[in-house]
Amino acid sequence: MKKKTLQVITLGCSKNTVDTEHLLAAVADFYEIVPEGEEKPVDVLLVNTCGFIGDAKQQSIDTVLACAERKKAGLVGSLLVMGCLSQRYLATLPDLIPEVDGWFGARDLAPVVKALGGKAPARWTDRQSANNKLPYAYLKISEGCDRRCSYCAIPFIRGAHRSVPMEDLVAEARGLAARGVKELVLIAQDTTYYGLDLYHRRALAELLDRLSEVDGIEWIRIHYSYPADFPEDVLDRMADNPKVCRYMDIPLQHIADRVLDKMHRYVDGAWTRALIAKMRERVPGVVLRTTMIVGHPGEGKRAFEELLSFVEEARFERLGAFTYSEEEGTYGAENYRDRVPAKEKRERLNRLMEAQSKISYAFNASRVGTVTRVLADSYSDGVLVCRSEFESPEVDGEILVRGPEKLVGTFFDVKITGADEYDLVAELV
Repeated sequence: MKKKTLQVITLGCSKNTVDTEHLLAAVADFYEIVPEGEEKPVDVLLVNTCGFIGDAKQQSIDTVLACAERKKAGLVGSLLVMGCLSQRYLATLPDLIPEVDGWFGARDLAPVVKALGGKAPARWTDRQSANNKLPYAYLKISEGCDRRCSYCAIPFIRGAHRSVPMEDLVAEARGLAARGVKELVLIAQDTTYYGLDLYHRRALAELLDRLSEVDGIEWIRIHYSYPADFPEDVLDRMADNPKVCRYMDIPLQHIADRVLDKMHRYVDGAWTRALIAKMRERVPGVVLRTTMIVGHPGEGKRAFEELLSFVEEARFERLGAFTYSEEEGTYGAENYRDRVPAKEKRERLNRLMEAQSKISYAFNASRVGTVTRVLADSYSDGVLVCRSEFESPEVDGEILVRGPEKLVGTFFDVKITGADEYDLVAELV
């Protein structure tokens, strides 16, 4: 019997990517999977949406509307929508877009699997990707968040924090390694909170130890670490375990005490500076990535200047920033006035990123002439697209090396020969 065809369009963050891969594995016996981006008729089209901030919500709505047009044209049999946007607006979206045959939230994949004619597994350890050639994969170690940052809608979209059992994560990592994955990028709403619900302790360091034992996994990278109550044993693993990348993604959001207080971050500027100093001291050569919010209520001109000075002082190797977006349902939207004009927000963002571009360039330029170990992600027109332990996939720059395609998915040494603020150029050693 010929299988039905299924196409999934995944929007938003890497956490949605993991959800999609778990879902595809659960229904693989029933469907022929049509890769995302192929404009061909399908029996079922599923959109995994994002609903975090304004731009992401608009992209999700536009995508669903475009898919509805495909259905009207007879190119789609059944249209389903899941994910954060669907979870957030489940009470209103069905009436607005009646072409959608089924709406599902973001907290539980089982109803989606059932709607597709499958049965949800007892343990979500299997993954199927439309691109099994990538040598890295995201590993979602927990879901939801117990934090209550005043600007963030995630807790009431994704629910309370729930850690994935360690044995399930190890089994998932083994499966990923079996398909050729060499690098795991650990993700969650807050990776440092891992284990508190299951084991009554912060267990990220122990998880790093367990994942390091998986044959085939050579790099483990940590993303989305919350600064308050940071588990310092993680720094020991980063310093001593060669499989744990000397790389930390730790969104700080701001440095001014008044802004941090209004954000409900439960740290102050002095504590933040001390944590950054401790990371650099205990993990020599660590690369730090952070994100900042400009224009948050309470950020006057003096607070922004303090943020700018801090960024220039801390010299984060990687930094992203975005302007404050008032999100309905959050504490900030209900209790603060969004006083900073949009033009002023953009100007502050531009000033911050101009300063950061100089810092990023200086860091990259300092690496010219050094030899570093890289992992090749892909190949195009004679050029290998690579990363070292200091570049995370999709968010950081790349190291471009001329070499044979057979090196994709392998580690090798290169000598850095050129740099700009984002990417590096290197040659094979």
